[in-house]
Amino acid sequence: MRRYLVIAVGFLGFCFAGLYLYFRVAPDFGAYPDALLPGKYAQSTNYQEMRFINPFPLFPIERKGFGSSLRKMLFGSGGSPVAPLPAEFGDNLWLRSDSAEALTWFGHSAFLLETGGKRILLDPMLTDRASPLPVGPKRFPTTQEIPLDKIRDIDAIVLSHDHYDHLDYQSIKVLQAHTGHYYTALGVGEHLKRWGIPSEKITELDWWESADLGGLRFTATPAQHFSGRRTNNRNSTLWASWVIQSNNIKLFFSGDGGYNQHFQEIGQKAGPFDLALIECGQYNPAWKDMHLMPEESVQAGIDLQARVLFPIHWGGFKLSIHSWQDPILRFTKAARENGMQYLHPTIGRTVPLKSEAPGDRWWEDI
Repeated sequence: MRRYLVIAVGFLGFCFAGLYLYFRVAPDFGAYPDALLPGKYAQSTNYQEMRFINPFPLFPIERKGFGSSLRKMLFGSGGSPVAPLPAEFGDNLWLRSDSAEALTWFGHSAFLLETGGKRILLDPMLTDRASPLPVGPKRFPTTQEIPLDKIRDIDAIVLSHDHYDHLDYQSIKVLQAHTGHYYTALGVGEHLKRWGIPSEKITELDWWESADLGGLRFTATPAQHFSGRRTNNRNSTLWASWVIQSNNIKLFFSGDGGYNQHFQEIGQKAGPFDLALIECGQYNPAWKDMHLMPEESVQAGIDLQARVLFPIHWGGFKLSIHSWQDPILRFTKAARENGMQYLHPTIGRTVPLKSEAPGDRWWEDI
């Protein structure tokens, strides 16, 4: 018996050692927490006691019911589509058009933005699993896979924060040779540096800081969220929403985050907007301050003074317990009730930036 006990303990020790080495060595996890040196971001008003903070008091994730929600999210049924989602990726992914003023949605929060003669990727999580492990949230099946190997000639990538469903190691590595520059919130650039991207190609911005690229202006703006890719680096990097402006369009990209008065602030300082890409999925009462409910998404669009809304953060992964259709059903209902114009094109379809046609209700009966 003692021998078996020694063998069992030794086996468990070997497994824990292997996991520890994997967490230390695997590049998917990004930079180590100590890469963010004390004082490096001390000038930011959003940085206190070696952590980034939200400007508004947040309710912590409620423990009551959280375990049940997590089990339902990981193992429950009913939250995913029963058939592949329609997708129709065209030649625009690898052909530059200096006259294009268009947007292509990859599902979830990933986009190709074409404006002012530039090609910009927003939160390009384009592979199959939003996880550093071979388990975890897997992308909903689509009738046409994202042709990641054909996406070329990218002027810049904009990253809202470092969570796995927004910052994907595999996507970044494939796109690295075809990308000119990277715009991130403070600290997120450390992950890119660990993945071999030169520091001169990375611009990190605090909220309300701006950078220009050949006629385009990128401004990092407030968001109410959190960050972290490891168990020991929560809030070691900043999260942000983004304002992108060319001579032809002013666009807002929400990234992730809950509802608060910062949307009014952004609308007053930077609005009105031609188009707002607004998070509307992966919500749960247990983390109500971290993600927008669909009705709050519409209200955020009103606060931003946006002409047209585009619901995002749905149609890609199951990251909560609601049905996969619930976000778009609730969003479109709230938008109609509030007289807001909105877009919801099929995944992969390229739409004009100033389009007002919502598109087919392609998610029905799936």
